[in-house]
Amino acid sequence: MPWSRIISGLVAIVMALAMIILGGWYFTLSFGLIVLLGQLEIFRLVQAKGIVPATKTTLVVSQMVLIAAYLSPPLADALLPLAGTFICFYLLFQPQVATIADVAASILGLFYGGYLPSFWIRLRNLDQVQAANLPLQGYWPQNWRLDWHSLPEGLTLTLLGFACIWAADIGAYTAGKVIGRTPLSNISPKKTVEGALFGLVASTLVAVVGSYRLNWPMAPLSGVALGVMVGTSSLLGDLIESLMKRDAGVKDSGDLIPGHGGILDRTDSYVFTGALMFYFVTLLLPLIGS
Repeated sequence: MPWSRIISGLVAIVMALAMIILGGWYFTLSFGLIVLLGQLEIFRLVQAKGIVPATKTTLVVSQMVLIAAYLSPPLADALLPLAGTFICFYLLFQPQVATIADVAASILGLFYGGYLPSFWIRLRNLDQVQAANLPLQGYWPQNWRLDWHSLPEGLTLTLLGFACIWAADIGAYTAGKVIGRTPLSNISPKKTVEGALFGLVASTLVAVVGSYRLNWPMAPLSGVALGVMVGTSSLLGDLIESLMKRDAGVKDSGDLIPGHGGILDRTDSYVFTGALMFYFVTLLLPLIGS
């Protein structure tokens, strides 16, 4: 593995952990930048197909959705259809008549690239206001003892979600290299059934440990459910991004991260997972506990 890939990967992990721990506006604004860069890569992929999306308009309304997700999640849900309406209104009054593909690509950029990632902001913001001890509603642990119950709920849940995704990615990559023989999909020829299954197992093991540590109801079954859900959704996110790159005829979504490609190449596993994780812990777990 090239040193550029190792170093850039380590830097990305350190930056991700820092923004997750800080939370508040630190996480929201940093995450907003990542979303912005990811959306630009999405639009470059669709533009390679001759599609002309409402790029600037979609970028602006998506940032509004992300900020609303931090201030008031119901407001973000209300902004989504309004943002879609505004995008369509913009496309209707362009000098060149928009196509179905232009509208669809713009809405894809809004929903896939902006709205779905906003659930990570919602998840990280759980219990953040009460725990904040830094300006801009940030948080920094007063001690570094591994006591999960002393940390903000949103911090532990976000770390658990990221850990499950990391475990799934590492497990799938390792098993695919060592024992992978059966191709998983024509969309991504390097992925194997063995790697996918091992990734699910790795994600589930991490989630089971987390369910015990956080005293979830019906542990370890609740942990198994989360691990399978996160492992599956992260794999689907990876395949969807591979499908877009394949259709656009490119190997990577960009070249921003040395040795890794673009932002989308590193964050595709997180797109669907945030919403599933958020509703799992805010809707399903309370229902099980009651």
